[in-house]
Amino acid sequence: MLILLRSTLFYFATFGLIPSCFSSNIDALPTSFKNSLNKSQIPYSAMSLHVIKIKNPSNNDIGFTEILGWRSDAPMNPASTMKVLTTVGALNILGPHYQWQLKIFTDGSIDQGVLNGNLYLQGFGDPKFSQDDLERIALELRAMGIDKINGKLIFDRSAHDPSLLSGKTLDGQVNRSYNVFPDPLLYSLNTLKFQIGAVIEGGTPSITYQPNLANFKVVNNLKQNRNTSCGNWQELIGFHISNDEKNAPQTDEPILATFNGSIPLGCDELTYPIVALAPNTMLTRGFQAVWESAGGEWAAAPAGENGTVPESANQLISHQGTLLKDAIWDINNFSNNTMAKQVFLTIGLDKTGKPASLDKSALAIKQWLSSNNLIFPELSLENGSGLSRVEAISARNLTTVLTLLQSPEASAIFLNSLPVPGKDGTMKNRLNAYLTKYDRFQSKPEAHIKTGSLSDVKAISGFVKSRSGNLYAISSFINHENANKGQDAHDQLLIWLIEDGPEKNRIKP
Repeated sequence: MLILLRSTLFYFATFGLIPSCFSSNIDALPTSFKNSLNKSQIPYSAMSLHVIKIKNPSNNDIGFTEILGWRSDAPMNPASTMKVLTTVGALNILGPHYQWQLKIFTDGSIDQGVLNGNLYLQGFGDPKFSQDDLERIALELRAMGIDKINGKLIFDRSAHDPSLLSGKTLDGQVNRSYNVFPDPLLYSLNTLKFQIGAVIEGGTPSITYQPNLANFKVVNNLKQNRNTSCGNWQELIGFHISNDEKNAPQTDEPILATFNGSIPLGCDELTYPIVALAPNTMLTRGFQAVWESAGGEWAAAPAGENGTVPESANQLISHQGTLLKDAIWDINNFSNNTMAKQVFLTIGLDKTGKPASLDKSALAIKQWLSSNNLIFPELSLENGSGLSRVEAISARNLTTVLTLLQSPEASAIFLNSLPVPGKDGTMKNRLNAYLTKYDRFQSKPEAHIKTGSLSDVKAISGFVKSRSGNLYAISSFINHENANKGQDAHDQLLIWLIEDGPEKNRIKP
């Protein structure tokens, strides 16, 4: 499927083959899909969809045929399927091998192993800046002959407009990692990831965490619970952090992360991610930890603060960070909102320079669409992640975006990033029972589908290879107070495509 789609999508982009106008009616909608909508009390006026059949260029059959449309041009909230536009746009505008940098400067000098001066970290929005990156930076500094740092850590975030570092979240859940604000120096997604070990009879649940932080301790008061299932384990946990005001960049004071409550007996390893510290605290203590692990010392307890690199400062390191192609998979497969926002801002930063802003990025994407002779009048962009109440696009135009990848390599990266039903990502637990009947087939039907979900939105966008080998692209949105019941309706659409429903029942326009 991927080889055929790569070549097909490359032909679309090369020859500019865009769908023609198409209309549909209620009778054309699959019966199973309509039945599911009716059962969930979702009116047809609250959904839209667009389906195309992709032709095979290896058979000299180039282009596609529009199979089905319902309210295809209506502006709809796409939730996380908006990541399709952001990632396809980034692969075309920035290129798969775009690589984020982090630059290290100093305003001092090295004397007998001591850096006398401040150390400046200047970031540009790497979405996967991690402990591994900091460890490589620390080792490079040590290789320069620096044994001790006599100065502050200064964090230069001038790559982004300062207003992006704060604001209101969509749901008020400020401790959830999906609500982390964009940051040019986003370290480990500003999220503490605790791992609670499997609970065995007679044992105490173990707790480890990432990333490693200096002067950070876990107080483990968890106990076994024999009376509750693992399904609601988070309700049994109490968590408190000693610096819950999120402002402790000075590292000579310890931070205590205390766990109280209980864990049901027999649970496998559990993951507890939480946003509990200010960005400067995370980065300061993270840097201190890796610096000391590399054998480095401090003249005084390090302090981290915001600032900008002086013009007279000397650059020590230009650290090569994440490649775009490596970020795309996390964004689409796990539907990572924060990483999508980082990539969205990078598009504007690359096109217009510092400081990046949401408006600049939205304009850059619209200019890219225009360069492909596409005008999406209904398109509304806020942050490119779909975690928004104002973002909007039509089903027809999002399906069109699926055809805009401009190289076989970019097509492969994008397609591999889309979750596969019954296998991975946000589709891991969908269509499992249905697809098992094809396990004995040598050639199985496949789907690569980006999902989207908000409290009143359900969405899908991606590709389906049917049981007979036909290829389809689909985008569908439900915007309604009962949308959370609409997942089955979208599953019925995917099954209909897998079963070659359009070839059996298509009503020609």
